[in-house]
Amino acid sequence: TILYSYFRSSCSWRVRIALALKGISYDVVPVNLLKDGGQQFSAEFKAMNPMQQVPALKIDGITLSQSLAIIHYLEDTRPNPRLLPQDPKKRAQVRMIADHIVSGIQPLQNLSVLKQMGEKKTEWAQNCIASGFQALEQTLQHTAGRYCVGDEVSMADLCLVPQVFNAERFKVDMAPYPTITRINKALLELEAFKVSHPSRQPDTPAELQA
Repeated sequence: TILYSYFRSSCSWRVRIALALKGISYDVVPVNLLKDGGQQFSAEFKAMNPMQQVPALKIDGITLSQSLAIIHYLEDTRPNPRLLPQDPKKRAQVRMIADHIVSGIQPLQNLSVLKQMGEKKTEWAQNCIASGFQALEQTLQHTAGRYCVGDEVSMADLCLVPQVFNAERFKVDMAPYPTITRINKALLELEAFKVSHPSRQPDTPAELQA
């Protein structure tokens, strides 16, 4: 199993958490999104993932891209521990929160968008994340237990932690989001979230290593 990953990519981190939780061993092939004008744009990588994004996962003889598609596949083929609740209502809530982050927040502050924002990029990222977090905080007040939905780690949590990391990188004030902050803190105490952290990857620059 091979994961094409970039240490700071929040989408790659989601998949690293899933692999860690499910105890799947893998090799990392780092794809540096900044170096050489972006290694994701190489012909070799484009042949593997036409979207020229990380993560991509080679597993069971297929190559998958898109973090949630990868996580769903892992869930279908390696159901323990479960990342989607069996109860249909809770399952829908998990998917709703995951989609809120992966569709409604992360793409708006992604590298490709920020490049086009020029000097306004930090302000733009802060605004996108803050408006997304205002809605998410409200949702979580209804769904959360210890984690995003009840007391079991789910796909929603795999999306939350990397997004909070992005928020902190862009210096978003987290004070208005106590529920997000509390859940994030609880999740970061779990081993799978620690080993997959951007500060502990093979391609993490020395000055950012844990």
